[in-house]
Amino acid sequence: MNPLINPAELGDATVLDVRWRLAGPPGIESYQEGHLPGAVFCDLDHDLAAPRGPRGGRHPLPSADAFQESMRRLGVSGSRPVVVYDEADSTAAARAWWTLRYFGHPDVRVLDGGYRRWVDEGLPTTKEVPSPEPGDFTARPGGMPVLDAAQASALAQEGVLLDARAAERYRGEVEPVDPVAGHIPGALNAPTGENVEPSGRFHPPEFLRERFITLGALPEVPVGAYCGSGVTAAHEVLSLQIAGVPAALYVGSWSDWITDPTRPIATT
Repeated sequence: MNPLINPAELGDATVLDVRWRLAGPPGIESYQEGHLPGAVFCDLDHDLAAPRGPRGGRHPLPSADAFQESMRRLGVSGSRPVVVYDEADSTAAARAWWTLRYFGHPDVRVLDGGYRRWVDEGLPTTKEVPSPEPGDFTARPGGMPVLDAAQASALAQEGVLLDARAAERYRGEVEPVDPVAGHIPGALNAPTGENVEPSGRFHPPEFLRERFITLGALPEVPVGAYCGSGVTAAHEVLSLQIAGVPAALYVGSWSDWITDPTRPIATT
């Protein structure tokens, strides 16, 4: 199934607005200014992640019970398709797509181009906040492959581990979010910004396939992705799937890696 969907294909789906920015303002503010008719706001920090702790990074994987409760509150059912969107480039929407797929939802797609494309195509928006009927989604973990720190380290040596952050963060030249700069030794840099066009829509599958081939990411090779906290890396996993390459996600990512001072750090 194509993980992307166009506005004309929306149909009768549960629609989640996942607008979010790392540095703010909160996505709920954008949602209140206007959203797709019937869309319910999904808070990335609270609905798609567990509270931050000493391990697990800045956006730890939520427990099955917590995620199930959140999705049911948002009206998600296992038998009804779900469409997720954010402002334009699908970074936050990809985290929702991945988390729903990880917990076993069979039909989740990302609105390619997000809210901006919807508006640009002259489609209606609203400020009305719906009150969805509670859903019946049952969270069953294991629907998508994951990596822990040790597995990510091994994959960087034995397969292909992609670092989805900007090049200057990968090289350790700057680190605006986490207290330590650098990358996992052996990881290759593949910034997620290069997965999309200036409009925020994904590049065609053949473009993405060629991009990842140059990095050695092939369907027959074990591939994984990480970023700062498992958000943009979910976008990398989605881009890889569009290209026909299955990949695992290191959910804790760099913000988890650096919690253990004995783990090595590379800057070249």
